[in-house]
Amino acid sequence: MVNTWVIMLALTIFSLIAHASLKKFRDIPRGFQNVVEAIVEAFDIFVRSTAGDKLYQIGNWYFMVFSFIVICNLLGVFGLRAPTADWSMTFACALGTFVMIQATGFRFRKSGYIKSFFEPNFLFFPLNVIGELSRPVSLSFRLFGNVLSGTIIITLIYTIAPALLQLFLPAALHIYFDMVMGTIQAYIFCVLSFSFIAAASAGDPGEQSQD
Repeated sequence: MVNTWVIMLALTIFSLIAHASLKKFRDIPRGFQNVVEAIVEAFDIFVRSTAGDKLYQIGNWYFMVFSFIVICNLLGVFGLRAPTADWSMTFACALGTFVMIQATGFRFRKSGYIKSFFEPNFLFFPLNVIGELSRPVSLSFRLFGNVLSGTIIITLIYTIAPALLQLFLPAALHIYFDMVMGTIQAYIFCVLSFSFIAAASAGDPGEQSQD
């Protein structure tokens, strides 16, 4: 919890600094503005290519989620426990995706989204509900499992590896698990979230043609 609050405070301070700096907007960006614009533009392209133009507005939320998860995973480099190695944290992130799936599905499909829970007939309602509830669970366990496994492996290396190996092996593992895999897992979380939300908003081809 302490690490989580520290990360949220750091992100808040950074956003305030970025907001203050970008008030003096330059037509030809340079320095800090150039870095911020490059990051935002890259994520905008990612959102449009993954979720589509009609769901572009959800990019703001997932830019925050992506940044939060990446920084959480990077804490291991500094010898701190990553908040994402706790299932309650990853489930909270996945629960946000679950809420957005339901809200987006109802927003774009109205009663058609509710009707989809009873397809192909009402007997499938329990199975459809279970399938829907399984999405945040699978999202949270995927992220939690990958981060926790890396934490356990690195801890074991620190505990049982010979002193000579500890001179370079932990550093290499931190780079792989915390930096490389940590960023990849954040990317996968966002891609899967976009896919679920896009599927909920689109519905089946027959329903789309009627719209």
